[in-house]
Amino acid sequence: MTSQPEGTAVQAPAAVAPSGRRGRRSADIGTLVSRAREGDARSVARLISLVEDASPLLREVAAALAPHTGRARVLGLTGPPGVGKSTTTTALVRAFRQAGQRVGVLAVDPSSPFSGGALLGDRVRMQDHAGDRGVYIRSMASRGHLGGLAWATPQAMRVLDAAGCDVVLVETVGVGQSELEVASLADTTLVLLAPGMGDGIQAAKAGILEVADVFVVNKADRDGADTTVRDLRAMLSLGGRHTEAGAWRPPIVKTVASRDTDNGVDDVLARLAEHGEWLDSSGEGRRRRVERAAREVEAIAVAGLRERMGDVSGSAALGALAEQVVAGETDPYRAADQLIAQL
Repeated sequence: MTSQPEGTAVQAPAAVAPSGRRGRRSADIGTLVSRAREGDARSVARLISLVEDASPLLREVAAALAPHTGRARVLGLTGPPGVGKSTTTTALVRAFRQAGQRVGVLAVDPSSPFSGGALLGDRVRMQDHAGDRGVYIRSMASRGHLGGLAWATPQAMRVLDAAGCDVVLVETVGVGQSELEVASLADTTLVLLAPGMGDGIQAAKAGILEVADVFVVNKADRDGADTTVRDLRAMLSLGGRHTEAGAWRPPIVKTVASRDTDNGVDDVLARLAEHGEWLDSSGEGRRRRVERAAREVEAIAVAGLRERMGDVSGSAALGALAEQVVAGETDPYRAADQLIAQL
């Protein structure tokens, strides 16, 4: 399963269509989902494009995908720029494929301020897997989203899950504390660091270090790798969520992901397997997934409310309430309650 060329997108159908077209549109979505589940990369690409374009068909897409989701394991990769996230992602994909697993990769890149598109182009950086039908790679623009994750990422994950991916890797921009959001989407979060980054650990400790399930010190063939490991261990000893009874203590693994062999990736896979077993035995895995779904439902509900609020922006009702606030006849909170009641 390989990705479509960058920039190829499905044009969203009109929001209002004659009733006679409704059945055909629904049938088209059903066909897309069926083909995606058979490993057709073009169908996967079209579904993700519908998600990114906020198509009016999203409700139909979500309904068609729902019965086929819940299988894929979601791994998040984050860390400061320059630690080798894409190289590590490529090495992990290779390892998963050797184990016979189908893999989806969502590489969330910074957005171009001009086109809104992804800048870094992970398809270029991951050409090793370009011809593998068992791998789907998609670059997604963060579009200025604070957490570095495109708003459409959760829905895109569902597409890859339904398409039969055993593992979905979400690689994020890696710009500091804003990367906390990757932990809210992943079953297991890998935080990558590298030696020679100066005070990189100190700068990151209040953010991404606190969400790590597995630490990966990449480029471990460089001087200072042991020092980085020692610093991480010292920080873990200071306390945190991992010190609670029954909690998972993040292991630290050294890798040289750029190597084809003896690169430490097998150790990473072993730690991922251990964390997966802990998630199942402790019930934490289900808790995380329920929490993830709750946030997704909340985000959709809030987006719906904002859309409805847009209908009252500049309306006579809002103007009248604003006049009352200015005149001291009511307060903003009471006015907001009245406006919500009118929705």
